[in-house]
Amino acid sequence: MTAIRGLCAIAAGPFLAFALTAEAGAQAPIVQPGAPGEAGRSLTAEEAEALAATGYTDADVRFMQHMRVHHAQAVEMNALIDGRTGHAGIVMTGERIALAQEAEIALMETWLARRGEPLDAPDLHAHHGHHGHHAQPHGAPSDVPLMPGMLSPAQMAALRAASGAEFDLLFLSGMIQHHQGAIDMVDALLSQPRSGQDPVLSEFIGGIVADQSAEINRMQAMLDAIRAGEPSGEETR
Repeated sequence: MTAIRGLCAIAAGPFLAFALTAEAGAQAPIVQPGAPGEAGRSLTAEEAEALAATGYTDADVRFMQHMRVHHAQAVEMNALIDGRTGHAGIVMTGERIALAQEAEIALMETWLARRGEPLDAPDLHAHHGHHGHHAQPHGAPSDVPLMPGMLSPAQMAALRAASGAEFDLLFLSGMIQHHQGAIDMVDALLSQPRSGQDPVLSEFIGGIVADQSAEINRMQAMLDAIRAGEPSGEETR
């Protein structure tokens, strides 16, 4: 059974603004954005008010706590670009992803703090402890990721050790895996009853699906070109 953690009393997201407009008697149209790939729908003033007061669930909290950790690894991956590749497309992609995900980490931390929720998920600590039992012989890094979609410690170690064309391949394939993992996390959240309805969270997860799907396509095109031996024509050095 999904627990509703409380009513959303903070002023955030478009729906509360819509409700306030309705309360003031304005006739502005009220449109609820649709799920990724779906059209939005018009709302009555009463529906907008009810939506603005939607609570959040345990699954919503866990999603934000997990996605915060997930994003942090993407920022760590992008920090490895400097000095390891001359591919301008990868450099530009990394800068764009780092800026976006750092801002989203701040958003997630604010969302959790304003609701009095901890930043860290207890289950991740438990998993991390269990994760240690998967360590490889002779101290080699584990090949088990902290959560699905993240790179394993062994994959991160390989990325840190690589440079040039090897780094380009590992970075692009790893970031595609990472982005797809984030989209899968959104799908898993939306499969939970009454989850993903908080206005700020709803807008955030819609952005994750749209932005990271587009970046997957761009990175896959770069990866295909590199594997085909096509010159990038974008060398930075």
